[in-house]
Amino acid sequence: MTNPIHFIPIMDLLAFGWMIIGWSAYTLIADRLSWDKREVARVMHNHRIQWMQRMLFREIRMPDINIVSAHIQSGTLFASTTILIMAGIVAVLGNVDRLMKVVSELSFAAPTSRELLELKIFVLLGIFVYAFFKFAWCLRQFNYALILIGAAPWKEDCDDKIRAEYPARTARVLTRASGTYNRGLRAYYYGLAALTWFIQPWAFVVASAWVLLVLYRRDYRSQTLDALAPGDAF
Repeated sequence: MTNPIHFIPIMDLLAFGWMIIGWSAYTLIADRLSWDKREVARVMHNHRIQWMQRMLFREIRMPDINIVSAHIQSGTLFASTTILIMAGIVAVLGNVDRLMKVVSELSFAAPTSRELLELKIFVLLGIFVYAFFKFAWCLRQFNYALILIGAAPWKEDCDDKIRAEYPARTARVLTRASGTYNRGLRAYYYGLAALTWFIQPWAFVVASAWVLLVLYRRDYRSQTLDALAPGDAF
């Protein structure tokens, strides 16, 4: 049975919809609704507030600038890599016939039409376009954080209001930058899962579910989280 778009089997539609729903729901819950005290994002935000509080009392702030610069270098690496990946995917569009031959020769691959194969390539391209925009936006936000660190008042100029508000504002910018960076990384996870769609739609379903489990474990149940917040310190 096929849907009105004749070249898309219903199982492929379901597999694609499963990825989109799972990805969107996890992003909504983890980034907007959850913020459980045992989540990596919450724990790291509290560490950033402590970091910025101590930064106000440091006379030399180059270490703080260097830490943010390291984040910028990491984001730049991923942004540059994403451009190369997109270029490779576009190049594949010029070799669809060869790709069809490779896929058809796999004994465990599902039969596919040229139109469906092209659609899968465009979905993969869209995932990495999304990732690029997230990495580019995270770089701008980290640069904003650098400006806030550079504009931070000296400890002699800090009253109680500044000590309460300035670290929280700067930490919030850093957390938003880190959150945007994490969304770009999640796109990489789902981009790798989407590769299995070229073989079988059910493999795509399994890979998408596996990505969800990996993300959940790393954000809520990892040993790294235990080290970041020993004994529910936050």
